Amino acid sequence: MYISPRTAFTRNSLVSIGTGIITLVILLIAPLGLVAVIINTLLVTAATFVVSTVADRVLLWLEPGQKAEVLGNSRSGRLGRRRD
Repeated sequence: MYISPRTAFTRNSLVSIGTGIITLVILLIAPLGLVAVIINTLLVTAATFVVSTVADRVLLWLEPGQKAEVLGNSRSGRLGRRRD
């Protein structure tokens, strides 16, 4: 599995923003002050991003021998093979 750093960053950002929105909704229901809700939401969002990034690093560490395939490379695909 090959994921570019840009794709990983985008995915981690979307996951952390989604988790932050869910946390914000849950905390707005609870009887807390607005500052506590905002700080809690920001901390959960940042923590989710860090955990997602660490998980990506662990996956890269567990799969060191995998090679990335270049998309659109016709020489390595079925169409690019020549019969001898």
